Amino acid sequence: MKRLRRLLKYLAAYKSLVLGNILSNVLMALFTVISIPAIIPFLQILFDQSAPVATRPTVTNLGSFVDFCKFQISELIRTDGKETALIYICIFLVVLYFMRNLFRYLSMFFMAPVRNGLVRDIRNQLFDKLMHLPLSYFSEKRKGDLMARITTDVGEIEWSIFNVLETVFREPIILIGCLSYMLYVSPVLTGFVFLLLLVAGSIIGRIGKRLKKQSHKAQDQLGTLVSIIEEGISGLRIVKGFNAEGYQSNKFGTVNDTYKDILTRVLWRRDLASPLSEFLGIILVAVLLWFASKQVFAGKLDPATFFSYLLAFYYILNPVKNFSSALYNIQKGMAAVERVEVILNEEDRIVELENARSIEHFKNEIEYRSIGFHYQQSEQEVLKNINLKIPKGKIIALVGASGAGKSTLADLLPRFYDVVSGEIILDGLNIKEYKLKDLRNLIGIVSQEAILFNDTIFNNIVFGKKGIDKNKVIECAKIANAHDFIMQTEKGYESNIGDRGMKLSGGQRQRLTLARALVNDPPILILDEATSALDSESELLVQQALLNVMQNRTSIVIAHRLSTIQNADEIIVLDQGEIIERGNHSVLLEKNGIYRKLFELQAF
Repeated sequence: MKRLRRLLKYLAAYKSLVLGNILSNVLMALFTVISIPAIIPFLQILFDQSAPVATRPTVTNLGSFVDFCKFQISELIRTDGKETALIYICIFLVVLYFMRNLFRYLSMFFMAPVRNGLVRDIRNQLFDKLMHLPLSYFSEKRKGDLMARITTDVGEIEWSIFNVLETVFREPIILIGCLSYMLYVSPVLTGFVFLLLLVAGSIIGRIGKRLKKQSHKAQDQLGTLVSIIEEGISGLRIVKGFNAEGYQSNKFGTVNDTYKDILTRVLWRRDLASPLSEFLGIILVAVLLWFASKQVFAGKLDPATFFSYLLAFYYILNPVKNFSSALYNIQKGMAAVERVEVILNEEDRIVELENARSIEHFKNEIEYRSIGFHYQQSEQEVLKNINLKIPKGKIIALVGASGAGKSTLADLLPRFYDVVSGEIILDGLNIKEYKLKDLRNLIGIVSQEAILFNDTIFNNIVFGKKGIDKNKVIECAKIANAHDFIMQTEKGYESNIGDRGMKLSGGQRQRLTLARALVNDPPILILDEATSALDSESELLVQQALLNVMQNRTSIVIAHRLSTIQNADEIIVLDQGEIIERGNHSVLLEKNGIYRKLFELQAF
């Protein structure tokens, strides 16, 4: 219930609509309750079960209100006759039920934008949270599962919980009104009905508890299912290349069968709510008829009042039935709420200081001081005692075997991860003292994998930046040797490149990422195997462009192809997270160490 109350806090942004819903529900309940005792005088007088009332009573309570209705009908019958009175009574009933259903519709009319608005707010908050969580969080999670939480689970919250809000705001008012009338007519009979309702509610509650547990399993399994779909589509080239279509289909089919079985059990229990509550309702009616008939035969209850009592009980059955279904839906939806809250409550480990400083220009140097780092899910050190100074305008190359820590060392500078020990100093201050957005604005990044988006070429180059002139984009594209192939596309810079840029070749995608890194004119460049996806001709052209670009920038170049970093001011050789050699190309060759062995192997 604590989670449900937390979700209901979102209602504060929709106060006027919620008030409109509550007011409509109150008026609907009022017209519902009024329609119950109003039936009594109609039956008694029209069928000659009581004498006409000749004296106008003063209305002070429910009993005198019934007598007042009898008086009005008696006057109508005396002046216009029973048939005319019957027409007026029918018109009154039509108006009464029209008003009841009008306010019933208005209650749902006001609730619709509230329910959908709350779902929108949660999705926005979830996506915003995902965009701000550190990269380390995603290294521990499956993308498909995260996608399922922001789509399917939030949709489950809408149908299982926010739809129930209509029941929560409306049905209690009707219940209170009808129960008040039933207590007025016969406290003993109402107490008997209440006891029967408690027994029925306990039976439904036990089934609801098991439903929540099964629903949680179903949603976890759906997350796995979406992950397999995402992996299968993303890696389709490899799947086909290794003739693994059957393997991937069998893997998907196994998970899909498990999901089907779990979901079937969930639906069995959920769908049991309506027939079970209806069956229990019939039992209640049968027992009530037996018990109430005894009171009628004993003269403790007149038939017309008994009929109105049954009508009140009928109006109670529907809210009770709705509550039983709502209980099932809430149990099912709370499993989705728990999965969503795991993300919303996740701690953002990359924290910006409250009094963080702005920085617009890089002036002096970057210094790694005694850096140590390991990933959160592992205690194994990735970097150990790294000490490195990078003066402004210098080109520093990081080389070493896969897993040596090269990319991790570069990722610490824009604070994709935070150091475990030591500190990174930029222009005399720890990078944690700068505003995160300002720090990253100083850095242009070209990663080994060309990450592009399903959008136009222009929007991919200016990604995240506003007010960039098209001439600036063209200039950056020319430097990256991308302008010529862009102009050969159907719509030039306005051409859509498809999902992940699949309409382009690998070399073309990489050159677009290089243009994107240059468009903000960053003073610091991180090039993580920036030319690895290029063909030989494009590599030479981009290498020349990179040399021109890096002349006035501080550059950190991660390279496996040692031929691309021979002009670096300093080459840092990493092995198992430690710096084991450093110097320029000629110095390292003379040392006859690991760098020379790597260079000779590649030359061979």
